[in-house]
Amino acid sequence: MAKAFDHISPAIEEFIANQRMFFVATAPSHGDGHVNVSPKGLNRVAVLSPTRVAYLDLTGSGAETIAHLRDNGRITLMFCAFEGPPNIVRVYGSGEAIPVGDPRARPLLEHFDPLPGARTVICVEVDRVSTSCGYGVPRYRYEEERDELLAWADKKGADLPDYREKTNRVSIDGLPALDAR
Repeated sequence: MAKAFDHISPAIEEFIANQRMFFVATAPSHGDGHVNVSPKGLNRVAVLSPTRVAYLDLTGSGAETIAHLRDNGRITLMFCAFEGPPNIVRVYGSGEAIPVGDPRARPLLEHFDPLPGARTVICVEVDRVSTSCGYGVPRYRYEEERDELLAWADKKGADLPDYREKTNRVSIDGLPALDAR
């Protein structure tokens, strides 16, 4: 059933590439802070090497992942098979949120379609990968991507930095997330 590895195998890379949705989990260092779990769609995780992955982070209502990565770097990505054979893959590691305007983001951005509202590339140095059965995960049929977030970011246009300034500067626990412009 459950197996653990220190890297992403070609078979796990293929599984990750085929998932239309994944989940990101982070937590602050202090014990009374909130654990955050976020579903992600609209883009895929890029496996950069057997021990390094990245995904394009879009502007949203919060910036918990960014704040927690700045605080302690701990991150877990989880992929569930909602179609086909049951499977769950978790990727554990240390992450960094690299702003899209940072020169270090340029080579990473080549792995993703340009999307309105892109704010950071979340890059993860993988230290553990695990698989489990997924027998309890229901089957769902994919219909289509939602376009509301992209349309919202597109409509915000030049006002997007103001929105980020107001809503993405700190986490719900008051941890710093995005720097001032």
